[in-house]
Amino acid sequence: MDDIDLRQLRCLVAIVDEGTFTDAAIALGVSQAAVSRTLASLERALGVRLLRRSSREVTPTATGLRVVVQARRVLADVAALVQEAASGHTRLRIGYAWSAVGRHTVAFQRRWTAAHPGVDLHLVRVNTASAGLGEGTCDLAVVRRPLEDRRFDTAIVGLERRLCAMAADDPLARRRSVRLADLTGRVLLVDRRTGTTTPELWPADARPAIEETHDVDDWLTVIAAGRGIGVTAESTANQYPRPGVVYRPVRDAEPVAVRLAWWRDDPPPALQAVLELLSELYRTA
Repeated sequence: MDDIDLRQLRCLVAIVDEGTFTDAAIALGVSQAAVSRTLASLERALGVRLLRRSSREVTPTATGLRVVVQARRVLADVAALVQEAASGHTRLRIGYAWSAVGRHTVAFQRRWTAAHPGVDLHLVRVNTASAGLGEGTCDLAVVRRPLEDRRFDTAIVGLERRLCAMAADDPLARRRSVRLADLTGRVLLVDRRTGTTTPELWPADARPAIEETHDVDDWLTVIAAGRGIGVTAESTANQYPRPGVVYRPVRDAEPVAVRLAWWRDDPPPALQAVLELLSELYRTA
């Protein structure tokens, strides 16, 4: 393994693609002798013959064909790795667990594209505590609960009201707003990984029963059927209107802080611009 390098794999692929050592040398910008030496070193390292040589052409052996297929995959993977490492200035992935930035989502996308046409914005839904940040699937994350992992930094960009989601035929749906005490004795659906609602919102002697859920669609389905209620950030109502489900403000519940999170030791180049735009959107709404 230590005797094989990318230069050898590129050489092998070039010979097969070009058909001769001479043409491979031209394609690689090296001498024909260098091509011969590089291929010989690869064959020695693998302990097999990869190519058949004649005065007119070079063709892969059966083993050579299999090795070439793997070599192309390795070279493609390395190219993708390099592109991924260099993409911080041309692509921005922002993870979120349930509802991105609610009613500001469309405005955020459009204003970002107008102001930063060279940086592609992708919103990625990942239902984990760090909204994909810890899993490496995003560069920044929108979270609505504090992150305990000290590898991350966060900043609050806005506040959202806390709403109660209930079936449209629930007696409470006739009200314009509800109180936490109105929900005592109900079944409260919570997502312990990413949700903003915990039983601690209620006094210890007046807490609702808890049922766990792990997906917003499942959450809405159970609520629409009248089998439970949910208490969530306002952004959920903006992003997930659902027939049979209504949202009412919980007027005595603390608002939900919307945070932007990033790796403490590796913030993306676009961090400050995202912070400023999101803060402006929440501030002026």
